[in-house]
Amino acid sequence: MDLQQRINAFIKLGEFISQFANANTQKKDNIPFNDLFYDGFIHQIKLAHEHNGWFTKENIQFAINGWSNQLTDSNIKTWMSKYTFKNENLKTIAIIMAGNIPLVGFHDFLSVLISGQKVLVKQSSNDKHLLPFLSKYLEHIEPEFKNRIRFTDAKLDDYDAVIATGSDNTARYFEYYFKTKPSIIRKNRNSIAVLTGDESEDQLKGLSEDIFRYYGLGCRNVSKLFVPKNYDFDGFFKAMYDWHPIINEAKYANNYDYNKAVYLMSEFDMLENGFLMLKEDESYSSPIATIFFENYDSINSLKATLEEKKNQIQCIVSNDFIDDEIKFGQTQLPNLWDYADGVDTISFSLTIC
Repeated sequence: MDLQQRINAFIKLGEFISQFANANTQKKDNIPFNDLFYDGFIHQIKLAHEHNGWFTKENIQFAINGWSNQLTDSNIKTWMSKYTFKNENLKTIAIIMAGNIPLVGFHDFLSVLISGQKVLVKQSSNDKHLLPFLSKYLEHIEPEFKNRIRFTDAKLDDYDAVIATGSDNTARYFEYYFKTKPSIIRKNRNSIAVLTGDESEDQLKGLSEDIFRYYGLGCRNVSKLFVPKNYDFDGFFKAMYDWHPIINEAKYANNYDYNKAVYLMSEFDMLENGFLMLKEDESYSSPIATIFFENYDSINSLKATLEEKKNQIQCIVSNDFIDDEIKFGQTQLPNLWDYADGVDTISFSLTIC
């Protein structure tokens, strides 16, 4: 199976999932194997939500929409154009996936397969319905994938390299356990936003998407703000308001009530609007329904601070602050070439050939 065959298969996968990318799910003509898979994927979406209350239908559709927009001929070819593919010498790369947001491990899965390698997937129990079903569709589109995709709930065996994502604690275990294998080990990271007070209402509304999408559970969600001294949060809270129905979601509301009670009993100063709390804190990882903030004295000193803390940061949302910043509202819409932690998984996969 050559590179073009693999590209074509993922393009067709993108066309298939595009049917489920919004609330108006509608069966399209000319989708291969649609009669076999269409109703089944609707059922898998239902199961994913029933199994994990954080995986609302809206958030699953949002994730699917993002991937369907990326799995196009032009996007994939642009992504692949910087790499040199050698004759295939198949290796197996094990992927230990997180389960914090729907299809969070799909990019690793895609990277390994499109680079020509085999994949051994160990999923999180929180996200186990969607990817195996899509893998079956992929195998029908391109039968040569049948010998290249394997899922397991057991101890990993018969693999040549590993990509593992987890907390800082599990990362220490991964580093020890996989010390004899080529590996990418990902730890906790969080995303931040740098505000100046000159942001437009549209920019701040975009920031609300970066904060609330997936309930803030993703590493690309903004969990902390850096603001100048005496920053006026009125405009910020106004821009957040469109997300106020989130407090009607029981799991989110329970976290909001619990964290608010903790802050009040601890007599912490905070600002809140009934569905989001702001607390001044030096940490980068905030609880659900809370955003931490910190004041900065100057842009240059802030740049120096963030450079020191870069291993804790996934994305920086800002406007003309740094070269590789993310624009407001775009953190959950990465391109294929936007790698988690900045580690190129395609290059990693190719180097173990």
